[in-house]
Amino acid sequence: MEFCVLGPVSAWRDGVEIPLDGAKQRTVLAALLLARERIVSDAQLCQLLWDEHLPATFAAQLYNYVSRLRRYLGDEVEIVRKCSGYVLRLKDSRLDINEFTRLAGLGREALRGGRYEEAGQWLHEALGLWRDATLSNVTDHLVEAEAHRMAEVRTTVLEDRIRADLALGRQAELVLELTDLVAAQPLHEQLRSLLMIALVRCDRQADALAVYHEGRRILADELGVDPGGGADRGVPGGARRAHGGSSGVRTGRCAISRSGWPTSGSASTSCEWARWTYVPQSAARRPCCGPASCVS
Repeated sequence: MEFCVLGPVSAWRDGVEIPLDGAKQRTVLAALLLARERIVSDAQLCQLLWDEHLPATFAAQLYNYVSRLRRYLGDEVEIVRKCSGYVLRLKDSRLDINEFTRLAGLGREALRGGRYEEAGQWLHEALGLWRDATLSNVTDHLVEAEAHRMAEVRTTVLEDRIRADLALGRQAELVLELTDLVAAQPLHEQLRSLLMIALVRCDRQADALAVYHEGRRILADELGVDPGGGADRGVPGGARRAHGGSSGVRTGRCAISRSGWPTSGSASTSCEWARWTYVPQSAARRPCCGPASCVS
C-alpha cells in the first residue's frame, strides 16, 4: 500500500486509489501519517477537524472516522489506540514523504562531498514526488497547521538542487526558474541570492544589481531592515554559514559582510559578491559563462 501527502492526500493499493469519505476522513489519515508513527492525541485531531467549534458528538464522530479508516485500509497498516490518541503503523506500506526525506538526505550528502551530478539526480528525484497543491483536500485547520512547514522543507531541498545545478554550470537554464521563484516569494533571501549568482555567471551584472536593489527596497518597505547591516538583521546569510560566522570575507575586489551582503552599494561589489556566494570550491576555479571568477 502507498500513501501520499506531498499533494492531495490519498491511499493506494496495487495502483488503485482507495476511496475515502471526504475532507475530514482525509484529515485524520493525513494527521496520523505526518506524525510518523507518533501518537496523535484526540485533542489534536479535534483541533484539526473542527478547531474551536466542536460538535456535541465529536467523540463519536472521531471514533467513526478512525473505524472507517481501519476498514478501508485493512490489515496492511495498523491504527492503534494509545494514551488518549492514535498511532498509525505503516508496516511494509510506503509513504511519499519518507521517500522524499531519504532522497533529500542522499542528495545533501552528495552535495557536501562535491558530487554535484549525483546530488542533482537525488534532489531532482526527491522534488519529483511533490504533486499539485500540498494537502489540498483536507480541512483548512490542517492546512494552516502543516502546509507552511512542508513548503519550507520543499524549498530547502529546492535550494540544494539549484546549488548542485549551479555547480554544474547550468546557470543559464536556472535564471527563468529562479526569477519565477523570487517573484512568488520576494522576501525569500536565499532564492534571491541564488538568482543573483546565476545572473552574474551569465554576464548579466546589471540585472543582478537590479535584483539586489529590489531586495533592499522590499526588505526596507515590508520589514524595515537594511540588508547592508550586520549579521543580526536577518538578511541573506550564505557567506556567514559557508564560513562559520567569520566577521567578513574579502574575495578579489569584493568585501563580504557577515550578513552575506556586500559592504557597499556599488555595482561591482554587488555582482562580485553574487559570483562568490555559494560557489563550491571545485567550481569556483572553473570558467563560467560570465567574466572570470573573482575568488582569490
